[in-house]
Amino acid sequence: MLFSVNGRTLPIAFSNLIVAGWTGRNADAIAHHIEELAALGVAPPSTTPLYYRVSAPLLTQASEIEVVGADSSGEVEPLIVQTGAERYLGMASDHTDRALEAHSVAMSKQVCAKPCATALWPWAEVEDHLEEIEMRSYIFEGGDWVLYQEGTLASIRPLTDLIDGSGLADLAQNGAVGMLCGTFGAIGGVRPAPRFRMEMRDPVLGRTITHEYDSVSLADIA
Repeated sequence: MLFSVNGRTLPIAFSNLIVAGWTGRNADAIAHHIEELAALGVAPPSTTPLYYRVSAPLLTQASEIEVVGADSSGEVEPLIVQTGAERYLGMASDHTDRALEAHSVAMSKQVCAKPCATALWPWAEVEDHLEEIEMRSYIFEGGDWVLYQEGTLASIRPLTDLIDGSGLADLAQNGAVGMLCGTFGAIGGVRPAPRFRMEMRDPVLGRTITHEYDSVSLADIA
């Protein structure tokens, strides 16, 4: 995969991909997200946070992904990328099959592609103000773009804690690693949409990363 880092192109071949779940810092926020998913039949987690290993090729910069059925949806999340000694912050969507999630969260994470933006920010440029980073997502609903998620990284567990808990640094000794780091509650509840738009804004350095993608449901074979 090719990423843009301050105007230069950075090729990265991922060896491992992690999806961190239930990463809210506020207990009420975690309970809210658990209730959201419980409404979809998803069992509560055994502990928080949890780290799911998924196939590295699921990470994609495509503007269109294919899904099974009509019950999947996206979630905007910070993406940590570690390659060698270098660390970066990016943005991705933990697109998840909600119908399958009611049976197995791990399998629901594995079955969907994880779209990500093409830009990365060097960790050294953001580590002193990570909690000020803003993230939003929008879904195309009723013929218009509707705000779906909104928050700052201050509402997610410190990213350094997630790095330590996941063993990301150790994995990175054997190749590049990506980790999606959790999300915010959905405004109006978790629901599918054919188009998903997300953005990550750095208010200190005045820059924004964006990405948008469509979800196309695979047709049944007669």
